Amino acid sequence: MAKDLSVRIGSLELPNPLIAASGCFGYGLEYDEIVDLSALGGVCVKGLFMTEREGHPPPRIVETPAGMINAIGLQGIGVHRFVKEKLPLLRERGARVFVNVCGTTVDEYVEVSKVLSQAEGVSALELNISCPNIKEGGIQFGCSLVGTGAVVSAVRKATHLPVIPKLTPNVTDVPSFARAAEDAGADAVSLVNTFLAMAIDVETRRPTITNVLGGLSGPAIRPIAVRMVWECAQEVKIPIIGMGGITNARDTLEFMLAGATAVQIGTANFADPFVWSKVLAGLEDYLERHRIDRLSDLIGAFDPTPPKAVHA
Repeated sequence: MAKDLSVRIGSLELPNPLIAASGCFGYGLEYDEIVDLSALGGVCVKGLFMTEREGHPPPRIVETPAGMINAIGLQGIGVHRFVKEKLPLLRERGARVFVNVCGTTVDEYVEVSKVLSQAEGVSALELNISCPNIKEGGIQFGCSLVGTGAVVSAVRKATHLPVIPKLTPNVTDVPSFARAAEDAGADAVSLVNTFLAMAIDVETRRPTITNVLGGLSGPAIRPIAVRMVWECAQEVKIPIIGMGGITNARDTLEFMLAGATAVQIGTANFADPFVWSKVLAGLEDYLERHRIDRLSDLIGAFDPTPPKAVHA
């Protein structure tokens, strides 16, 4: 008997919980020849402002132990070009499209959301209020409870699509921001975005990337991200999309047991673009071994009872 991998986020039903993370999968079409986009739970495309954006000059990516630091600077083609050039092709391929919405002002978030709401083929809006490596917009809203509420509330009034703010881990109390988003009308929250980080070239004694600071992603952040998902799951009733260093089915299950309804995979895709089918096969194997019919039964099924002490 086939296992049921489907999950529900508000009004959205996804065939499985795997979503390609924004910024790590281009506009989805870059992977079209090797990944069946319709087989993914969703594709979250690169962040979009109203107009095109160049981002930071290179070098803007550096590898770190068990991860990478990036400061791309939200390079993108702008919402109008996306709707005209990319969205029709994504529709043809049957992709469930999550669009990462950016803005330097609340009004820009609203205007980008309105354009996307009038386009055919957008499944949800992920509000980027947490990018750590641009100086204007984004994180200035995500690090303020009032700012988070203001962006979510304004976009909620402007669209019929599910609204999913992407939360930053670069605050002392992530659950309070999840609550602020829920109170403002969010349908779900996604977390975590990257951790603010830096790397120094000891030979030149200068930064390794032009922006000096960037966002740390990859397996190095996973245990912290799992903790933050679990903490937020105790505080909000809306679904959580978890992310941060997921590379395999075990990582996915860890996030779901902590309370995530779905997950996003980002950095791992750079190392292995075939990660998607491997994770799905791993999830089915887990359900088979544990005699569980529906993956959604595992959401929040973590038992916090400490393991028995081991005495030497």
